[in-house]
Amino acid sequence: MDPKESEWVVQAQKRAEEKKTHVSFPQLKYPSLRDDFLRDPVTWLTGKAMDDGAEGLWRVYDKLYDFTSFMKRHPGGQEWLELTQGTDITEAFEAHHINPTTAKLLDKFYIRDATSPRNSPFTFKEDGFYKTLKRAVFEKLKNIPEDVSKTADRITDGIFVSLLCSSAMAAWVKNYYAANVWYIFASVNLALLTVACHNYIHRRTNWRMYLFNMSMWSYRDFRVSHVISHHLYTNTLMDLEISSLEPVLFYNPRKDKPLHGRLGFITELFFFPFVFLLSFLKRFLSMFLREGFFKKHFCWHDGICLLLPMSMWVTSGASVPHVLCTWLWIVCTGSLIFYSIAVNAAHHHPDAIKDGDQPRSVTPDWGEHQVEALLDRKDVNANVFAVVTLFGEHALHHLFPTLDHAVLRYLHPIFLDLCDKFQANYRVSTQFQVVIGQIKETMRTEFKTLD
Repeated sequence: MDPKESEWVVQAQKRAEEKKTHVSFPQLKYPSLRDDFLRDPVTWLTGKAMDDGAEGLWRVYDKLYDFTSFMKRHPGGQEWLELTQGTDITEAFEAHHINPTTAKLLDKFYIRDATSPRNSPFTFKEDGFYKTLKRAVFEKLKNIPEDVSKTADRITDGIFVSLLCSSAMAAWVKNYYAANVWYIFASVNLALLTVACHNYIHRRTNWRMYLFNMSMWSYRDFRVSHVISHHLYTNTLMDLEISSLEPVLFYNPRKDKPLHGRLGFITELFFFPFVFLLSFLKRFLSMFLREGFFKKHFCWHDGICLLLPMSMWVTSGASVPHVLCTWLWIVCTGSLIFYSIAVNAAHHHPDAIKDGDQPRSVTPDWGEHQVEALLDRKDVNANVFAVVTLFGEHALHHLFPTLDHAVLRYLHPIFLDLCDKFQANYRVSTQFQVVIGQIKETMRTEFKTLD
C-alpha cells in the first residue's frame, strides 16, 4: 500500500469512529439497517437493496438485468433470484458460476447501465488471482471422478438416521444416566447434521438442504446470512453472521468493545444454546412485521423441525410433555455445539482480516480477500468426515461454494500453486490453535495493519 493510500485509510478510520462508515473499506456506505433490532436475513436483504443501486432489478458489475422471465428456469433454483432481487449480485454471480460461458447469457437480460458506483470494494480482474484460479479449476473439474460426492451424501444420510434413532432413545429410556447419554448423542448428531447440510444449501435446490431445518433454523435464512452475506463479504460490516450476534458478541475489533464482548469466549457459552430458538422466533415475528414478499418469509419447510419431536413421540411411546422437554434440550445443546464449531472454524483469529484492520488494498481481489479472512486447519482437512461435519476445506469452500466438500481436496495443487504465484496470504493452522485464536480475537480491541 503506497503512503498516500495508507494515510487515506488512517483518516477514514478516524472518521468511522464518529460516523458510521466502513473502517477497512472507507469508500463504502455503512450498511443500511445493520443495527436494526431483529438483525435478521430479511432486514439484511432490505438494507442491501437500499445501498446497491439495483433499482429493483439485479445488478452485476455496473449493469442492471431483469431475470424475472428466467427465474423458474434458473438451474440453481428460483429461490436464489427471488432472494437477491433488487441487489448487487456481482460477487454471487462470480463465485457461483464456474463455467465461463455463463457470463454470455447476461446479455439476453440486460436493461440499462447502473447510475451509481458499486457499493463493494472487491474486484474481479481477468488476470487477477480469483479469475485465474477459477479458469484453472474449471478445467480440473473435468477430470475428477463423478462419484466423489457420494461420500458426503452417505455421511449426511448416516447422521440423519443416527439423529432419529438417538433422539427416540433419549425419550424412551427410563434410566436417568442412560437417557442423558442418548440426549447428548442426539444433540451432537443434530449439530453435525446441521453443519453437513450446509454443504447442500449452497447448491441447486435439493432434498438434503431441507434437513437443515431439523434444527429449528431455516435453510432459507442460512442462504442469506451464510451464503449471500458471510461468504461474499467475509468479515466486513456486511457480514450478517457477525452483525446478527451483536450486541451480545463482537467478533470485529473495536476500541469501545464492552466487557461482555471482550469476554466473548465466556459470553458465547450462555448465548449459543438459544440461537436456534431465537432464529425460529425471528422468522415467526417477521410474519407480523413485514409486508409483501418478506411477509411470506415464514414458509412450509419451517415446519420440518416438528418432524423430530413427532418421530420421538411415535417411536418412543413417551408422553407429549416428556418428548417436548427432551426435544428442547436436544435443540439447545445442539445449538451450543453447532455454534461452538462455527466460531472456531476459520475466521475468528487475530491473523484473519476483520473490519477495522488496514488491508493491503482498499480495492482487493475478491479471492485474495477470502484467503486473508481465514485460516485453514490441516488436521480437519485430512479427514473427509471432519471436512463435512466441521466446516473443513474452508479456503477452497469459500472460493467455490457450489462444489461438494469431497471434491475440494482435488483442487489443492492448483490452489497452492496460484497462491504462491500471486502471493496470496494463505495460512494453515490446527484446530487447537484456531480455538486459542478465537479466544484472543474476542478480546482484541486494536486494529492491525497487513504487511
